[in-house]
Amino acid sequence: MTTLLDLRAEIAAHPSNAWATRQGWQPLVVGSARSRVLLIGQAPGRRAQASGIPWDDPSGVRLRSWLGVTDAEFYDTERFAIVPMDFYYPGKAPASGDLPPRRDVAPLWHPRILDVLTGVRLTVLVGSYAQRHYLGRRRARTLTETVRRAPEYLPLFPVVHPSPLTLGWQMRNDWFDAETIPMLRALVAEAIGGGGATAASVTAPESGDG
Repeated sequence: MTTLLDLRAEIAAHPSNAWATRQGWQPLVVGSARSRVLLIGQAPGRRAQASGIPWDDPSGVRLRSWLGVTDAEFYDTERFAIVPMDFYYPGKAPASGDLPPRRDVAPLWHPRILDVLTGVRLTVLVGSYAQRHYLGRRRARTLTETVRRAPEYLPLFPVVHPSPLTLGWQMRNDWFDAETIPMLRALVAEAIGGGGATAASVTAPESGDG
């Protein structure tokens, strides 16, 4: 039976990732067949890539606060699997922030990874790239509207990226703190506590990148 460790080795050995392997980087994807919550984000940041620890930065601190979990819980693979849209730091963008994840990574690897993550009960889509891939045409007109309608997509749950760049967005949309975060924390607590819906409907994107 293929494990996530097997897939990590395949990813690292793939020719498309030779540039990262030459730098000594490991693909930042973690989880197990027992993981209950799946986090699908954008791509590792520079600090996370350097440490080899996913979400090892201020964005990760903020995300764990939203989820209502400790660091120990977050990095427990029996609770959480972390599968970004690209497994390596993509580099800095010319203006601000980081470059987007490579478009061919998720279609190639995610289906095989999801086949391994058989215990997932809740999938949190962190940011627009994950939402575009997994919600497809079900997305609302804007990211804000999509996040506001998060309960409609369960067991997929879209949230804004927790980057410090979105602090202004969070202040302008106070419903996120008042409604979305408490709902997310309750769903996470239920999932890692053994309740919640099964993951049968989250094994593939709804309609690709449409």
